[in-house]
Amino acid sequence: MQRLTLEIANAIIAGAFSRAKEAGLKPLSVAVLDAGGHLIAFQKQDGSSMLRFEIASGKAYGALAVGMGSRWLNTTAIERPHFIEGLSAVSGGRIVPVPGGVLVRSKDGELLGAVGITGDTSDNDEICAVAGIEALGLTAQA
Repeated sequence: MQRLTLEIANAIIAGAFSRAKEAGLKPLSVAVLDAGGHLIAFQKQDGSSMLRFEIASGKAYGALAVGMGSRWLNTTAIERPHFIEGLSAVSGGRIVPVPGGVLVRSKDGELLGAVGITGDTSDNDEICAVAGIEALGLTAQA
């Protein structure tokens, strides 16, 4: 069984920051959670605004909670807002239902954790999460 270590989590973050720099994005904040929803690593770039930890970790936590990338949560919030309201309530408000939360899977498909990114547009946040994950040869499920 593979697991996300601090070294891997920091490498994912570095890959996400590298992609953001290439694209000239706004300052990002990145949270990496293990498969049980526990924080492994968090970093925010200089100039990131407040609440970025809560948003980034909420995107990752939401992806883990439903077993899908947070883009699915965003679509579901539009189609079935009552479901997202209930999910938010039972999670203690920890879920942020917008793109930028991406599941991390091993090459064999085993769930290892999730990455949540915030700071630019949700689409760009998601692109950077995928880039950071895939840079390590892991599988991103957006």
